[in-house]
Amino acid sequence: MRLFTAIFICSLFIVSNNTLAEPDLKQQTISYTQQTHTINSVILNELRTVVVQLPKSYQANPNKVYPVIYRLDGAGNIPLISAVMDRLQNNNRAPEVIIVAIENTNRLRDLYPTVNKEPQGPVGEGGGAAKFLAFIEQELMPLINKNYRTHNFNVIAGGSAAGVFALYTMQANPELFQAHIAYSPAVWWNYGASVKSTKSFIAKTKDLNNYVYINIGEEAGIMRERYDELQQSLQSYKVRELRFFSDAFDGVSHNLTSVAGAFNAYHNLFLPKQMPISDLTDDVASIDAYYQNLSQQWGEQIAPPDRAVRSLGYNLTGSKQFTRAIEVFKYNIKNYPKSVDALSALSYGYEMQGDTRQALENMESALAIADDSYPYINYLKETKARLQIALGKDET
Repeated sequence: MRLFTAIFICSLFIVSNNTLAEPDLKQQTISYTQQTHTINSVILNELRTVVVQLPKSYQANPNKVYPVIYRLDGAGNIPLISAVMDRLQNNNRAPEVIIVAIENTNRLRDLYPTVNKEPQGPVGEGGGAAKFLAFIEQELMPLINKNYRTHNFNVIAGGSAAGVFALYTMQANPELFQAHIAYSPAVWWNYGASVKSTKSFIAKTKDLNNYVYINIGEEAGIMRERYDELQQSLQSYKVRELRFFSDAFDGVSHNLTSVAGAFNAYHNLFLPKQMPISDLTDDVASIDAYYQNLSQQWGEQIAPPDRAVRSLGYNLTGSKQFTRAIEVFKYNIKNYPKSVDALSALSYGYEMQGDTRQALENMESALAIADDSYPYINYLKETKARLQIALGKDET
């Protein structure tokens, strides 16, 4: 009967070219709006083009702010990001985002921090990453923040040479981006210079409140050797607050690793609204900490949802951790004192623990605020009657 009760309770539950000064937004699709901007960069001494895609809800929610994904290598990457983010958003696994796609002019010059001297690559190329980062930090980002409703959670993502640049930004300015995504970063470049610099940075960094995702496909030889060295160093150093994830895709070509890894990159990055049980510690304060972090990511204040917290409690009762479950249910009632479901959940927790009297008291409290419109009113009444009978037997 208790198994049946547990099952029942759980069941209750598009584009124009113009300057930044006069944006002329046009509808690209039913869902999204894009804006193409041409920026006369003083730092780079050239015109640079960026494409900004706004979230579906942007026009309808004039007070809402959004995290920003800065995607290197241009707007051709927007459809993939949009498809992945759509699925995640539909499952409360990610917030809506603004996407800023940066088009290339001289890719090798801009994306590599060092000039390549290794014969296997284009000798004499590279070395402009510092200037390109200055363009992003001092010209692009301020203009994006001025013209759009951005939230201070920024992601930079890119593949191959752009993956090297994403990792470089973390070392040059660790607080500029809160997440760095590098699909198959071309770390073979210039005798593995980026591997060496990343290892040195990680070795001397004690705290890094950041997210790093890297992956690799079927690459072999020097590329694979140097990538493995990078991956192992990021994995082995225990830097506080650094969230590091990596993938290896056998049989996936270098140019497809961004496709193969996009889901994992963003799925692991954004916290879901349903707090995972693995993030719950013995202290219910971990629930507050989780939703504070989630709010910081999403750009809106999200209190611990009644249903999400109840799910944590039910998970604990399912594993027979009744004392912890009751603590979680009590925590939930502090946030939702007039929630019939919250009181019913606490009653259930006490019943599973064997405390019939407390179970009955909380079921009576639930019924006291429930009315006949409550969809499970009969269940509450039947449970109360059953608990009364059980309590009578216990006292005889």
